[in-house]
This record gives sequence, C-alpha cells and structure tokens, in this order.
Amino acid sequence: MQQTSTAIHELVPLLFVEDVVHSAAFYCDQLGFEVKLKWEPEGTLAWCRLERGNTAIMLQLACPDEDGTVEERRKGVGFFFLCDDAHAMYEELSSKGLSLDPPKVAFYGMNQLFLKDPDGYELCFQNQVEPPAGA
Repeated sequence: MQQTSTAIHELVPLLFVEDVVHSAAFYCDQLGFEVKLKWEPEGTLAWCRLERGNTAIMLQLACPDEDGTVEERRKGVGFFFLCDDAHAMYEELSSKGLSLDPPKVAFYGMNQLFLKDPDGYELCFQNQVEPPAGA
C-alpha cells in the first residue's frame, strides 16, 4: 500500500442551486452561515462560499444543460452536520421561523434534526447521545 504524505484539511461540498441569492439568504438568515467569498459576474451572484464555525459549503448557479434537473442533482445526496446539540439547533432554527419536526434519536445513537434547503437538499444536524454498540 502506498503511503500518502499530503494532509487533507477540508472538504467543502458544492451545491448547484436554482437561485444563488435565494439559497444564500436561506443558509445565512435561517441557518446562521456567513458569506465568506463570492463571484458576481455582471453584478449577479453566481457562486459563493458560506461558513458557520468549522463548516463550509459552496453554492453555484445551476446550468440545467450541464448539471441536470433539481431532482437529478439532489438524488442520493444528504448533508450531515455534526453539532453540539441537535435540540439546541432545533430551538435556534425554529426561532427563525422554520417549521421543523423536533430531533429524534436514531437506533445508532445520533440525535438528528432533518430539514430541506430551498433546492430540496436534505440537511441533518446531529449529535451523538449514546455510544455506538460495542464501543
């Protein structure tokens, strides 16, 4: 097996969205992210990098001819954010007007709060509440 010497420091998913301005507003106003970088060709927001704590995502304007339909883009994709307390996230996001079901503990010991962004990407904010079996 070949050894690697270059460290990997970050993974930042890129989400292709229908309306970058609308999606960025959702992530910033509702989920507490901040715009750190942006690209605005001809004065229109086409790409941005958003961050909250040690987490980052990028949003880019989708091109249906190249990137597929909304349904095709989100199929099989889910984002799981590890947080301190899913219930506290529930309280925070609910206070910002999001209508959410309270978090539930999965059989594998993760307390999980699920929601969807404006393009239908599934987001989960979760924290471990029990050690996994056999740990």
